[in-house]
Amino acid sequence: MTSWVASTNSIREGLVKLVEDTEVNSIIIDIKDYTGKIAFLMKNPKVLEVGSSENRVKDMKEFIEELHAKNIYVIGRIAVFQDPYLAKARPDLAVKRSDGITNWKDYKGMAWLDPCAKEVWEYAIAIAREAESFGFDELNFDYIRFPSDGNMKDIKYPHCESSLAKPDLLENFFYNLKKGLSDLSVPISADLFGMVATNFDDLNIGQVLERTEPYFDYLSPMVYPSHYPKDYNNFANPAAKPYEVIRLSMDSAVKRLLAASSSPFKLRPWLQDFDLGADYDAAMIRKEKQAVYDAGLNSWLLWSPSNKYTIGALDKE
Repeated sequence: MTSWVASTNSIREGLVKLVEDTEVNSIIIDIKDYTGKIAFLMKNPKVLEVGSSENRVKDMKEFIEELHAKNIYVIGRIAVFQDPYLAKARPDLAVKRSDGITNWKDYKGMAWLDPCAKEVWEYAIAIAREAESFGFDELNFDYIRFPSDGNMKDIKYPHCESSLAKPDLLENFFYNLKKGLSDLSVPISADLFGMVATNFDDLNIGQVLERTEPYFDYLSPMVYPSHYPKDYNNFANPAAKPYEVIRLSMDSAVKRLLAASSSPFKLRPWLQDFDLGADYDAAMIRKEKQAVYDAGLNSWLLWSPSNKYTIGALDKE
């Protein structure tokens, strides 16, 4: 649920009813989205200093209480390093072009924060801590990686030690995030690139499954079949093979967590409920769900950018 939907009673009520009527038992709400803006007013000095919070969801605490009264688990999502707002307000914390002065931007024109900047870590921790006081049952962190979709030959990370590899640098953040939130009673979760489940390298973004797992209670690889490259696993169009792509990915992730002496039930993948590369009707989404179950798992998340979900893909309560 985007913060814009959460701020519009008439729309959000439809999604709440969907949860009440189907097998879905949770709602994810954006706390801080890809713009860098925070969806409700915060009092933390770090947030007030940069002016990133706005009164978009005016009744966030009451809304969460309403969801709890309906026995709905509420997850708050925080986009971390993709943050054009803070990058503009504090350019000293931003990823730079090779000149070390100009803010680097990806192909969508979005600026990023330096994943090694300790002030950025402290900012994310401050946002998460105050969000927890609003009643969120879990804090979910997205864009916890180095940027990738842009000119990677013209990029510089002023706060990163050049002697360390990206997985080492990112693990420093994971460690400090967990440490900074260790006294909270709610679990924390990480959104990961889908191919982190099958790749053993860091995909040049710093994410490695085994080096992320120790610091989070849940791991959510974004195994959207449409996001896999053409000819992945010899599939001409991976988007047309939802069961196969997700089964392959989650089988691999399960095996790797077991090898790391960790519980595979930490895995809770993001599934696709949008048309890209193929028509994702109820049957296609049910194939995604079945792949998760056949990999021995029991949890998944569903994403539709429009926040309009395919009811026929969901079992009735």
